[in-house]
Amino acid sequence: MSSLLREEMQRVLFRPAKQRLMEFIEIEEPEIGRHFLCVSSKKLYLLLLEITTASLTFILPIQECYRRTEIWSLQDLTLVDGRDPDVDDPCFLLHFDKVRTIHAVSCSAKYAFVRALVALSEQHCQRSLNLDNFDWAYIKPTSFYSNRGDCVVLSQICFYAFNLVCLSMCPVPLET
Repeated sequence: MSSLLREEMQRVLFRPAKQRLMEFIEIEEPEIGRHFLCVSSKKLYLLLLEITTASLTFILPIQECYRRTEIWSLQDLTLVDGRDPDVDDPCFLLHFDKVRTIHAVSCSAKYAFVRALVALSEQHCQRSLNLDNFDWAYIKPTSFYSNRGDCVVLSQICFYAFNLVCLSMCPVPLET
């Protein structure tokens, strides 16, 4: 479902503005309709955070269903505050010139979005993003097994194969 929504928002909202949708989550807002917090790239190093509202009605054409209500630059983001890392709270704060409260639909969506913001900030802005009150094990896993890249999988396969070879070479005592 989210991949279809991503394709539709890319086609209707971002492609006409010559932008590329990088990441999005659904958020809860007091106004009626579905709301999304999106990260898009306009140029090579310009990343924008946007609140997009979707009023999905059958009266309006699809191009008029989506509208941007708030836009910020990722470079202007000074701090992302998770509020309390010990509680499953999908709410977090984005600190720009003013503080904007974001209510994600779930904690997993909140952490997925913050992981994407951290990666995009390091990749495009060449700076680390200031984070406060997040569980770091979910933001930047440091364990060997948490990064499931090809090299890790290959090393695990080699380790298991070596163990099997060693076990097959061990003599098995026969009971008489």
